[in-house]
Amino acid sequence: MTSANPIRNVSDTALWVAIYRAMESERPDAIFHDPYARRLGGERGQAIVDAMPRGRAMSWPMVVRTAVMDEIILRCVRQGAATVLNLAAGLDARPYRLALPASLRWLHVDLPDMVDYYRSHMDAETPRCELEFIAADLRDADARRAVFAKAAQNGPVLAITEGLLVYLEAGDVAALARDLHDVADAKWWLSDLASPMLLKYLERQWQPMLQQGNAPFRFGPAENTGFFAPFGWRELEFRPHWDESQRLKRTMPHAWLWNLLRLFQSKKQREAMKRFSGIMLLESTRST
Repeated sequence: MTSANPIRNVSDTALWVAIYRAMESERPDAIFHDPYARRLGGERGQAIVDAMPRGRAMSWPMVVRTAVMDEIILRCVRQGAATVLNLAAGLDARPYRLALPASLRWLHVDLPDMVDYYRSHMDAETPRCELEFIAADLRDADARRAVFAKAAQNGPVLAITEGLLVYLEAGDVAALARDLHDVADAKWWLSDLASPMLLKYLERQWQPMLQQGNAPFRFGPAENTGFFAPFGWRELEFRPHWDESQRLKRTMPHAWLWNLLRLFQSKKQREAMKRFSGIMLLESTRST
């Protein structure tokens, strides 16, 4: 690429993450297989990985996130999810690569240009379930609620916001949380969640390049999953990236040193680190 910064906007981060999925899929000991990821990420996605500071070494949280979310999605489907509402879906190939029932309704929602890009690269493939593409700008409240009302027609609904919340302002996340509960009538909400500590750490790593590419990290609530309680959500599960990386054997470089340092932390510090970043599964309080 000729540009010093290959990230043009938030949508380009989907290309970046697709290359991480490709890198994992090409390992002989891969913990998931996404045969479409290299094609979807393309040259720009590889350029982003190459340009980001420690770009290749920092693939582990994205790989862990993908694997853990795969597990949770399949479990929710087994437990009765009839519609998956995948928001800012990007280049998520799960409808093509996961063992999903043909009767499952999967709504792939993103900006028009992103949906067009995805469909042009996947038009020769056959999804495993009933897949519907919806081009919509979720920042538009009327458009968002129309999509959510459509999802609510066939529940129970599992909403997914993988890789989305961190780019939003707190007020936008609050509006999303309220509409997922009140309009989409979602039973479950699956997402990744950052902490203020993680945002501060990433400021030193990636924030300058992301800021230049109009994709700064913004949302990392001090309340963690408690942020969502006023909007009708309770924590069902929180899977720390760190713990899951140990389980899946996809740890960060020099993880042994961090594990050693944790031995000298107080119980309070260790508990705080468990909320550094992770995958959350929320449940509507209407379901309890």
